[in-house]
Order: sequence, then C-alpha cells, then structure tokens
Amino acid sequence: MRADDPGDLSLVSNVSIVPHIGDRVVMIRLDNGRWELPGGTLEEGEPHRDGLRRELLEELGAELVSDFQVFGYFDCRSSAPAPYRPYIPHPRFRRLVGHGEVELVGMPLNPPDGERVVLVEPVPIDEAVRRFLDGDRQELAELYRLGHALRRLGGSGA
Repeated sequence: MRADDPGDLSLVSNVSIVPHIGDRVVMIRLDNGRWELPGGTLEEGEPHRDGLRRELLEELGAELVSDFQVFGYFDCRSSAPAPYRPYIPHPRFRRLVGHGEVELVGMPLNPPDGERVVLVEPVPIDEAVRRFLDGDRQELAELYRLGHALRRLGGSGA
C-alpha cells in the first residue's frame, strides 16, 4: 500500500473505508461468516466519493457524515486476460483506502450482484483486530489499526 497522493484518479477502480461511529469502528460480516472491509468496485463513470456513498448504503445501511480521508492506495496489476468489468482500468488499477465517520440509517441494501451482509456492528478497535486475526485476515486487521490511528491523530496520512 502506498500512502502518497493517489495521482491519476482515472486508475481508481475500487474504494474502501475504515468506517467509524465515535470511537468505534464498524465491521461487516458476510453470509459466508467472514468479516470484510466495506467498499467495492466503482460503477462506470462514477467518481470515487459517489461510489463510496453507494457502497456504504449497500453494505452497511450507512451514510458518510464526515470527509472521506484517503490515507493510501493499493497499486494493483491484474493477471486476468480482461478487466473484471469492461470500463475498469486494466491491467493496472488502484484501490483507494480511507477512513470516515458514518451514521447507520437502515439495513444494508444487499443488491443482487453484491456480497450478502448479515451483520453490521460497531466495535472497539481491539475487538475488530481480534475478529480479523481470528479469520486469518491480518491485512484487514492492520488496515483497521492504521485507519483508526490516523483518525485519532486527525489526519489522512497522505
């Protein structure tokens, strides 16, 4: 993961967030039992902030009530012969990662073409880290730790 300016936003195909409600982080659990990082693939022509707002409603039933503070990005290269969707940059693309304050306003929308979220739960950061580590998701535990620490410091890390 890189923590500098994401540069060319035309390479961004995905956006993810470490969501907060006060001092707690929000976790989502899928129907397969796995804890996951909220976010996903942008729709064609969709700016990343609009995509994030859509993903929050779909996966958390939440609205963003603060700025989305980008603190890094993954510079990715696909080995697939074609892009996941025809409008996605290929083979090189970027996944933006940030943190922000959310408000739960309803149930996850769970659209038919997305993951099925069965639980949305605000928890202390130590509990989130434990759950990710118990599920062998060390990368998500570290991402949540970083997003939470940067939020407490009041910065983006960029």
